[in-house]
Amino acid sequence: MTQRPTAPPLDVLRRRTSAKWRTYPDDVLPLFIAEMDYQLAPVVVDALTAQVAASDLGYAAEPEVLGRSFADFAQRHWGWTVAPDDVRPTTDVSVVLVEALRVLIEPGDGVIITPPIYPPFFDIVPEAGGTVVQVPLRVLDDEALGGRRASAADMWRLDLDGIAEAFAAGARAILLCHPHNPVGLVHPRADLEALADLAAEHGAVVLSDEIHAPLVHRGVEFVPFLSVSETAREVGVAAHSASKAFNLAGAKCALTVVGSNQMRAAVDRQPEEVTYRTSILGRTAAEAAYAEGDEWLAATVDVVEESFDLLERLLAQRLPTVGYARPAASYLAWLDFRRTGLGDDPAGPILADGRVALHRGPAFGAEGNGFARLNAACSPEVLTEAVDRIARVVEG
Repeated sequence: MTQRPTAPPLDVLRRRTSAKWRTYPDDVLPLFIAEMDYQLAPVVVDALTAQVAASDLGYAAEPEVLGRSFADFAQRHWGWTVAPDDVRPTTDVSVVLVEALRVLIEPGDGVIITPPIYPPFFDIVPEAGGTVVQVPLRVLDDEALGGRRASAADMWRLDLDGIAEAFAAGARAILLCHPHNPVGLVHPRADLEALADLAAEHGAVVLSDEIHAPLVHRGVEFVPFLSVSETAREVGVAAHSASKAFNLAGAKCALTVVGSNQMRAAVDRQPEEVTYRTSILGRTAAEAAYAEGDEWLAATVDVVEESFDLLERLLAQRLPTVGYARPAASYLAWLDFRRTGLGDDPAGPILADGRVALHRGPAFGAEGNGFARLNAACSPEVLTEAVDRIARVVEG
C-alpha cells in the first residue's frame, strides 16, 4: 500500500534550502511559491539515491528513455498517444516556451497571454523577442466568487472572441496555461478545439503550458491540447514536466512535446544546447516519477483535495468576506480579498501584519488587483494557522 504523502513538522521544513524556506524569516508561514511541503515520492528518492551512489552525475543522455516514460504516462492518464521521439527534454517549462517562441515567431510579433496569469509569462514573451498582448480570461459570474461555492469552471473561460480579435490584429502566438495558474481552470475540449481552429485560421501557434496537468482533481477531465485535433497538432507545442506534481522544481527537467512535421521541424531549429542543458538528476527523477509514481500521485491528489476541503471550511468560519472558487487542478487557491478593505495588494499587509507570505495578486496582471494566491499543499496545522493569522489581519 502506498504511503500517504505527509508534510514534516515546521522545524524540519525550515531546514530545507529551497526558495520557499529561505526567502522569509522563520516567523513567516511561506505559502507563496508553488512548492509542496510533502515528502518526495519514494520511487523518486530511490532513483536519485542510486544515481548519486553510482557517481553517475555527468551530462544527461538517452532522451528516448524519458520520452517512453512520458508517453506511457500520457496514455495511462489522459488517453493521449505520444510518439516518444516527439518528446524532447530541457531544463524547465519556461525554457520550453521561450525556445519554442524563438523559432516560431518573428521579432516584435504579438503573443497573447490571458491574465490573471502565471507572472513569468509577462517576461517570457519579450525574452523570446515578442510583444505581450493581453486578452484577460472571461469572468462568467463575478458575484459568485464571493460565495466560495463556485468552481473555477463556473467562474472563468477563455475569451475566444477577444483571442480572435487579437489574432486578426496580428498576434502570431498564444501562451495557453492549461490547467490555468492561478485560477485552477481546466480548459474544456470545445474551447481547445476552437482555439486550435482560430490559430490555424490566422497563421498563429499555440504553446500550451501543461505543467499542472498531472494534478487534475477527481472527476475532472484533462484534455491535452495536442490531443484534440489534427489542427491542434499542426499549430501546437506542449510543455510538460514532473516538477509540480512530484515536487521536483530544482531538479531541472521539462519536456517539449510536438505532434506534427511542422512542429518537429521547428524544434529541430533550436540549438543543441536547449536539450543538452537538461540535468541528469532531473531526467532520472522524471523517468521514475512517470514510470512508477502513479500510486503516490493519486494519493497526493487525495491529500490536496482534503486540503481544499479544509480551506473551504476555514474560509467560511474565519474569512467569510474572502471570495474563493475551488480549482479543478493543482494546489493553488486564488483568493479574492476585494471586500476586505486590504487594497489592491492584500498580500502586503498579510505579510507585514500576519506573517503569512502569499503570492501577490497584482503580479498576475491588473486582473489580480485585490487578490492573492495561496499554496494549500501543506499540513492541516499550517493551513489552519495561516488562515487564523490572515483573519486577524482582516479583522483589524
